[in-house]
Amino acid sequence: MKQFEVPSFYRSPIIGKVKAQRKLEDPRKKDFSPSELTIGNITFIIPRHFGFCYGVENAIEKSYKAISENPTKRIFLLSQMIHNPDVNDDLQSYGLTFLQDTKGNQLIPFDSLTPDDIVIIPAFGTTLEIEQELRNRGVNIDTYNTTCPFVEKVWNRSEKLGELGHTLIIHGKYEHEETRATFSHSQKNAPSIVVRNMEETKVLSDAILGIVSEDQFWKYFENKTSKNFKFPEDLLKIGVVNQTTMLASETQEITDFLRETMILKYGEDQIREHIADTRDTLCYATNDNQSATYGLLENEADLAVVVGGYNSSNTSHLVELLERKFKTYYVKGASEINSRENINSFNIHHEKIEQLNTFLPHKDQLKIIVTSGASCPDALVDKVIQKIVELHHPNESVENLLATINL
Repeated sequence: MKQFEVPSFYRSPIIGKVKAQRKLEDPRKKDFSPSELTIGNITFIIPRHFGFCYGVENAIEKSYKAISENPTKRIFLLSQMIHNPDVNDDLQSYGLTFLQDTKGNQLIPFDSLTPDDIVIIPAFGTTLEIEQELRNRGVNIDTYNTTCPFVEKVWNRSEKLGELGHTLIIHGKYEHEETRATFSHSQKNAPSIVVRNMEETKVLSDAILGIVSEDQFWKYFENKTSKNFKFPEDLLKIGVVNQTTMLASETQEITDFLRETMILKYGEDQIREHIADTRDTLCYATNDNQSATYGLLENEADLAVVVGGYNSSNTSHLVELLERKFKTYYVKGASEINSRENINSFNIHHEKIEQLNTFLPHKDQLKIIVTSGASCPDALVDKVIQKIVELHHPNESVENLLATINL
């Protein structure tokens, strides 16, 4: 696996030690059981896989390379590099400027760009329309294009499916940058439609079976289909791909459900003519992180803390999994932990930060699950762990306690 040149302040002494130990014990990454890290009277349960993935490290490396190689040029990020405020704030501290917000709203007009400017394409990729807009202005978008190779894999698979006459069903959040980019690339080659979840998939299934009317279909999918989408003609032959940060298990559930729909309509012997096998489009990093989170659910703990940006799709899915069993807190960093009792936690269901007064239990021995999303630096997880240790051992030196770390 390639080693990326990521700035040292993104690394961490605590989590770095855990990951190095697991790499020695399990170099092929086949064991999804978590690690236990004991500091003082707290046992932290750490998943086998979490934090920066290949695509994120690649994006960060290229971004800092752009900074070092172009000291006299204006450098722009098309939008947030990744969904982590600390990473984006640090890049902005070097003078990088966002052209758009995460919803695609323009912050700086494209017509203000010149061929001498540097534009970095984020890890999510971008739409064909924006690519062309930038190229028309003479902007080089290839040198520092940080689009994740696993996102590009989905695009390539979509192109091949389109060539074979399939309509693309994209499992994703329609407003998310990656889904907008994938939708743009897929509709170039095939009719395309976005489904957010099983609820929308069931409506789509009913449309395939002729249970819902055309009016009902467009009520759900009017703004989520490609131009000139034909109902019901474009639902005869389909393939499912996904926004790589969605729950892999949900993507598979959607695929299986639509496969059963096609069997019901056309019969088992005709199934290959009506739905493609697209399991190869699932991102390995998302799969590994989510599988490792399922491994956490096999343990007992007093609570769970998930660290990451609040607009991070993959991080919110980790919260969704963990809160099935544990009291789960979602923080962007240690600054959200105010005291032993008080914490600012992001509620993924209401999409707002809540101030809670039920954080650390008043007991001597604690077991706490700690994990993070694919866009979260390990250094932020370190700081969360240190803050918790400090709160639970107010009369002891954190430095001395960290020196007693037991793996």
